Amino acid sequence: MRILIVEDDAALRKVLNKRIKEEGYAVDSYGDGIAALEYARAAEYDAMVLDVMLPGMDGFALLRSLRADGFGGGVLMLTARDTVEDRVAGLDLGADDYLTKPFAFQELSARLRALLRKSVQGRSPVLAVGELQMDTVRHSVNCGERQISLTAKEYALLEYLMRNAGQVLTRDQIYSHVWDYGSSFETNLVDAYIGYLRNKIDRGRDVKYLHTVRGFGYVLREEDERCAQ
Repeated sequence: MRILIVEDDAALRKVLNKRIKEEGYAVDSYGDGIAALEYARAAEYDAMVLDVMLPGMDGFALLRSLRADGFGGGVLMLTARDTVEDRVAGLDLGADDYLTKPFAFQELSARLRALLRKSVQGRSPVLAVGELQMDTVRHSVNCGERQISLTAKEYALLEYLMRNAGQVLTRDQIYSHVWDYGSSFETNLVDAYIGYLRNKIDRGRDVKYLHTVRGFGYVLREEDERCAQ
């Protein structure tokens, strides 16, 4: 999942960037409304944390432009003014939720998770492909009776693959969704992390989940290698 933070308070923006990344999300953050609009149009985001008061373009104008462009991700607006007029204006423009400053990060995190669950159209929080299961609420992964321990980035990669199970994804698609702009790009980064997942999920099993489609990319599907021989 990839999140966009638009907040002009540099200290708060830095804290949010760090804490949300620690929860396994790819995060980009900007302090200017115009710059944020340009990047939001260039990348695919699942959700946005958007301050109302911004230089260049305020949060309301930014939200109006993004919704007009067809942005369908969840939007959590931040405001220092807890007025009915502000909330109504934001909700009418397409915001999904509001949070008044100051706030506890735990509450922001919970509201963000709720937005992301809504973005997948109310489907079960448990993703499953064969015996491979991911509980997106508890952030746990199991394959049959075996619990699989993943790093935050491995988890984010697996979640993206499972949400697109059966679909061939290119390296560029995977990189742009799982890694943020601040990540140092390496040509074999996606390949390396696919390898990490294979070692933890597929190694020693006849039934494999992570498959290379030569010349295209990768696909997650359940396939018994004995049947393919």
